[in-house]
Amino acid sequence: MNEEVLSRFVGRFARMRELAAQAERDSPNDPQALFGACRGYLMSGDYASAFFVASKCCALEPSNTHYQFERGVIAEYLGRTSDAEVSYRAALVAEPLNYKARYALVHLRKQTEGDNIAADLERWFDGIDIDGWRTLHIGHALAKSYEDFGDLERAMQWLGRAKGVRRRLRPYDPAREQALADAITSAPALGARAGYPSHEPIFVAGLPRSGTTLVDRILSSHPDVTSAGEIGNFLWIHTLITGAATALSADALGGNREFDSVKLGRSYIESTRPLTGNTPRFVDKAPSNYLLAERILAALPNARVICMRRKPLESVLSNYKQIFPIDDRFFDYVYALEAAAHKVVQFERVITAWRERLPSDRFMVLQYEDLVSQQEERTRGLLKFCDLSWDERCLSFHENNKGVATPSALQVRSAMHSRAVARVRSYGTLLDPARRVLEQAGVELE
Repeated sequence: MNEEVLSRFVGRFARMRELAAQAERDSPNDPQALFGACRGYLMSGDYASAFFVASKCCALEPSNTHYQFERGVIAEYLGRTSDAEVSYRAALVAEPLNYKARYALVHLRKQTEGDNIAADLERWFDGIDIDGWRTLHIGHALAKSYEDFGDLERAMQWLGRAKGVRRRLRPYDPAREQALADAITSAPALGARAGYPSHEPIFVAGLPRSGTTLVDRILSSHPDVTSAGEIGNFLWIHTLITGAATALSADALGGNREFDSVKLGRSYIESTRPLTGNTPRFVDKAPSNYLLAERILAALPNARVICMRRKPLESVLSNYKQIFPIDDRFFDYVYALEAAAHKVVQFERVITAWRERLPSDRFMVLQYEDLVSQQEERTRGLLKFCDLSWDERCLSFHENNKGVATPSALQVRSAMHSRAVARVRSYGTLLDPARRVLEQAGVELE
């Protein structure tokens, strides 16, 4: 293990903010330097400062499509929908074919048959697209439009076309995913370890689009809890300490990787500063941490791990409809229904093992549909599990005005609703490719 690399990683958030503040002070009229500061604030979780600096960039150089688009994204994180729309439209004035801005505008509001840009999107869809991102965004915008029109068949057709280039470039590897689940579920139990005794962290994990952001907002509405966001620190520190070549792999998470649990826990807690130092508890909402649940509790035995679960076919659909705008093998499954279903099968295997192996006062599986239908009862149970006092504000999570960097940034600013429950019934046979994979694996659909 390279101690210098570990030390740099542990202190990276504080360093990012220092450099961002320095750039802001030293170069107040240099849009490039300020944009670098904006990125530093954004990556270290200071969304308010990031928005302020992005606004300065746009004022200095209003025709820069990248500055305008970034300001729009940050505005969404802060729940400032009007500001987001203004910025996305300004990005399109500067660059009419900015496909990310087109996609973002379509997703900001419901499309109607009398007010949409579907014809333009269809005209822009075809063309050379080396990395697949342009067709992915335009095709997803078309799928969202036709879904809003109520034409689910055409929506699914566009999703299939949208993902074509990415599916060829980044094919899902079912053997790799199965080997990872095999390694985790067959590894000997780690057993009781001393670990680092911090009571601060509450890990919220699970497949994306399963309610992880919702639970993050519920918990961070409590006065004793702050949200660190989706930081991924535990995974990367674990990788550095174990010396694994790849972070999420059978080699990294199988039974042959020994580690210093105290050092892992302590380094993780130190790495969360300055995001988490102002309240007694904090939420780390990194979906992939479900794969590391046992190692989290070995390193941090007083932590809590909440794994969100959604009905399998609903989970497939919600992931398939989502763009994850990073080039990470973890998300290769979203380019095909069958791949998304296979990913869900492996997820079910892992959480079944954790339910049997991990202490119930430290690890829990929370069903998304139960949280929606029994909001107060499940919220009370959630707070009790986390050893938090009852607070009514946790029921009004949508009034939480803290920034949140997630595709669910707008949805979690609305009160609890059931619109995203049982959507698969409307899709009928359109989901049969995924349904067959789940059924063949013996996964119950309900």
